[in-house]
Amino acid sequence: MTNRKPDSMGFESWIDQQIREAMERGEFDDLPGAGKPLPNRNELADELWWVKQKAQSEGLTLPLPPTLALRKEAEEALAAARGARTENEARKIVEEINAKIDKAIRKGLSGPPLNLMPFDIEAIVTEWRDHNRV
Repeated sequence: MTNRKPDSMGFESWIDQQIREAMERGEFDDLPGAGKPLPNRNELADELWWVKQKAQSEGLTLPLPPTLALRKEAEEALAAARGARTENEARKIVEEINAKIDKAIRKGLSGPPLNLMPFDIEAIVTEWRDHNRV
């Protein structure tokens, strides 16, 4: 059998014949992943799935929109304040992130809604004191 497409046979029929003959020869047996769900099936609806997959495989990180970056920074600042060595350090961390939040609320940032308000400094410092009592 030649692998050349016969002139009298339609394209689909020729393809189907090639697949059937390969299956008969066992060329599809023991393929890795055969019979298993496709990975990332839910991502196929996302038009940029391949960009995200390539970035992940290359170890690249995509920058967050400014509002999401500030939310992340605020979470990290809150954790840092709770783990601060001194009360003054905790207070300073919260004051600095609150200044950034205030500026973002006044100025506005691009991205999804910020949905973030300045932290209650006294409440966080009180929490720090209660946690660090010896």
